Order: sequence, then structure tokens, then C-alpha cells
Amino acid sequence: MANDPSEKTPAPKPPSDPPKPAAEGASVAPKPSESAATPPKATAPAKPAAPGTPAAAAPPKPPAAPPPPKEGPTPLDNELVQRLKARFGDAIKDATQDRKQAIVLVAADKLREISRYCRDEEKFDMLDDLTAVDWPKREKRFDVVLILYSFPKNERLRLKAHLGQNEPVPSVCEIWPVANWLERECYDMFGIIFEGHPDLKRILLPDEWQGHPLRKDYDILKQDTAWVRENLGIESGQ
Repeated sequence: MANDPSEKTPAPKPPSDPPKPAAEGASVAPKPSESAATPPKATAPAKPAAPGTPAAAAPPKPPAAPPPPKEGPTPLDNELVQRLKARFGDAIKDATQDRKQAIVLVAADKLREISRYCRDEEKFDMLDDLTAVDWPKREKRFDVVLILYSFPKNERLRLKAHLGQNEPVPSVCEIWPVANWLERECYDMFGIIFEGHPDLKRILLPDEWQGHPLRKDYDILKQDTAWVRENLGIESGQ
């Protein structure tokens, strides 16, 4: 199709003037970028301390922690111990305190007499426990221990006596009836003889059992194999 003669073609724009070249040998300084950071301001130098000015004092050290309290029994000589010594003399062998509980070592043959005094005069009206401890390397290998409690005072007292292997000790059943069962247990487990007990026999093991299991020289692996074989018809369960 032929072009419409009525349409006019726009006249071309004249070319813009080309940039003028820089003179030979001249350097062109770059324009600073608008996004360049502002240079930091110079800070004033720190002023030196005036001569003769003392330095700041160091903070005081915290006080040292107090040493931990000494563990184990400590000597005891309170009013109770003094009354016991005044009444029984040399039968009171030693007195210590451990965890706020008085421990009095007494002669074994005076245990019943001292126990009665503690119940009647010092108001230790309850026998909390009666037990023993075995020290096989010691000459008097057993400790018989009575733990007493006073309801009026809300205090505990331990009476302790040393015994040789075959040395008896007086029973305190007539003072505290509950000792009947506790002394039988000590007899059963340790073999300790309580003189004056109304019916001293085993309470946990059979009467025919050989040995006392809480003695340190008792061989728990052997048990009483003869009794097990005879009465149960089997070999030892150990």
C-alpha cells in the first residue's frame, strides 16, 4: 500500500555537540560521590592526670568464708554429765556430743543402775532403741548402745558400754519393758548375753541356727548350710 501523502514525516533532530576532549596531559578530578560517608570528627585527646593525683582505690576483698564446723564427737561436760559423774564416779568413762546429742560411755556392770537413774531422776522415760556395734579388732569388741528419749525435755541421750566377746551385760527389761524384744534381737544378731532377761532366745532366726549374722567375722556366703540342708532340703541359697 502506498503511503498517505497527507502524513508528515517528523524532521530529524540535529546531532548534539560531542564532548570536548581534555587537554593533553591534564588530569580530570573525579566528582565526589553523593553517597560517600561524612568523615568522622576528630576526638579530643584524653587529658593526662594532674601530677600528684592518687589513683582510684581498688574495691575491698570480700571476707573469707568461715571454716566448716568440725565433724564428729566433741567433748561434753554439761550439767547432765556433771550430775552423772557426781552420782556414779568412775563408772562414767567418757562423755561426748555428736549432732547435738549427748553420748555417755558407762561401765557395763553399772548399765542397769545408771539406766534407772536416767529414767527416774533425769526423766528419760522412753527407750527409743537398743542395739550394738561390732569392732572385731578392739579388745572389747562390742558397743551396746541405748538411745533414750525424754518427753518432758524433748532431748535424746545415748548410753554406751564396751563389752568383750563373752562378757555379759545387765538387762534393762525391768526399767523399759520394750527392751525384752530389743535385747533378744541383739542376742540373735550379735550373740550378746543380757543377764536377767526373762526369756533370752533368738527372735529372727531359728533356735538351732549357728552363728550371729551381724558379727563382722560371720561369713554371709556360707550361712548355716547344715541347717538349710536339714530343714529345707536344699543347699545354701548363697
